[in-house]
Amino acid sequence: MRILVLGGTVFLGRATAAEAVRRGHEVVCAARGESGSAPDGAVHVPVDRDAGLGPLSGEHFDAVVDVATMSVTWVRDALRSVGADHWTFISSCSVYADHTTPGTRTLDPLEDDAGAPRSPDRYGAIKVASENAVRDARGDRAFIVRAGLITGPGDRSDRFGYWPNRLSRGGRVAVPDATDQPAQHVDVRDLAAWVVDAAEQRVTGTYDAIGPAVPLALVLGEIAGAVAPPGTELARVPEEVLRRHEVAPWAGPRSLPLWLPATHRALMFRDAGPALAAGLRTRPTSETARDTLAHERELGLDRERRAGLPPRVEEELLRAVG
Repeated sequence: MRILVLGGTVFLGRATAAEAVRRGHEVVCAARGESGSAPDGAVHVPVDRDAGLGPLSGEHFDAVVDVATMSVTWVRDALRSVGADHWTFISSCSVYADHTTPGTRTLDPLEDDAGAPRSPDRYGAIKVASENAVRDARGDRAFIVRAGLITGPGDRSDRFGYWPNRLSRGGRVAVPDATDQPAQHVDVRDLAAWVVDAAEQRVTGTYDAIGPAVPLALVLGEIAGAVAPPGTELARVPEEVLRRHEVAPWAGPRSLPLWLPATHRALMFRDAGPALAAGLRTRPTSETARDTLAHERELGLDRERRAGLPPRVEEELLRAVG
């Protein structure tokens, strides 16, 4: 097959291109190339999507995979510019308007991004508009992947990676005492493999692309079991203590990643059943943790992070709980 990956140089796009190359497909990656390189065996065509797809316009591919993060304009331009027998669009579980109630399927209001600044609070709505653009243009050839938290080597968000990094150092580790919170993720390599499977097998439809939801405590326990030295203690910090010490949930430079406020507990409680039935296969969290730790070590365990607790803040929390 001849596959076009719109992106292909960073994280999921790169993992998808690499998996397609591994299977013997002819892969073209269309990206500026400033954030990373295309995998060995793929052809990199430099394009700036703000200016269109340039030399690729008018071409036809067996499959297209579009990982456009936040631009309806990019998505519409690609749909007009190239043809394909199968079209994958990487969307997000952020399209849902309600992250409090498990099982809700209500979507964010539609929003266009033409001429407007890109901001996080518009992310879900722009993904909804992008999904609709793909369905309108490709109909029954469209495969919409609403990804949840994507983890594994190459993740630049530092969210999941904080935990194998911190737990590998042992000692007393501050963890959120959020016993009622579910957690779920999908390893980037598993998601990439499913995207290529779908292109090969012409899988279509819209799916929440995520692994099964389990209690957050079990996820952290599995990570600890994979990477923590003997004697490591997971010290549960009540949520009121976290708030009092101004620890942010989910992400940020003073945060406890994977911890969610009550208003967003359903963010990691999506129904993985349809995606699993359609062929998504997920590896154990322990394997993702070990491979993520190897990636963390390559980056530097003591580097400045985008998400996680600074040592000083963690020490304050541990003293607070005794």
